[in-house]
Amino acid sequence: MLLEQLEIGSDPTEVGRARRWARARLAGSGVDADEPLAETLILLISELVTNAVVHTGCPAVLCMLLPRRCPAGVAHEAGSVRVEVADASSRAPRRRLAEGEDTGGRGLELVSGLADRWGWEHEPGGKRVWCELDTAPLGAVDPVPANGREPGTRREARVSGEPRAGVNAGVRVNVAGAGAGAFG
Repeated sequence: MLLEQLEIGSDPTEVGRARRWARARLAGSGVDADEPLAETLILLISELVTNAVVHTGCPAVLCMLLPRRCPAGVAHEAGSVRVEVADASSRAPRRRLAEGEDTGGRGLELVSGLADRWGWEHEPGGKRVWCELDTAPLGAVDPVPANGREPGTRREARVSGEPRAGVNAGVRVNVAGAGAGAFG
């Protein structure tokens, strides 16, 4: 696995920088920009970074735990990609019920609907919100999907699901030392 991290300032324009940075890191790990995995990861990163910057007003640290790039022609192993955003606010992430033409309040619903797992954890000096997407080996496609959907499509959103801290808690990325400047 390959750990990539980026310190993010408290300015909302940092969200765009985080997306560009993530696209470059994904390309470097062998994930094509037009792959559904890349598009979903960029959307998840955008939502988590936006939540951290807009709702806390604090700098943050974005981390991605990616599969290592394999030589050309060799399929990568199935596994998961993990995204984490740590910020200096100890306030728990809170889902809001967005209605009609609201321009905000849908971020955590998107994360819940797109990620295979997500949650948050209190940490010294703040919290960490994370999500994971499962990956399949390159070229692996279910000939007959068990769920009745087209291969490569994501499952429906868990509308009633709540953030679940501790799911797959054995996989952790510690960025406390690396991002110390972002929390000062």
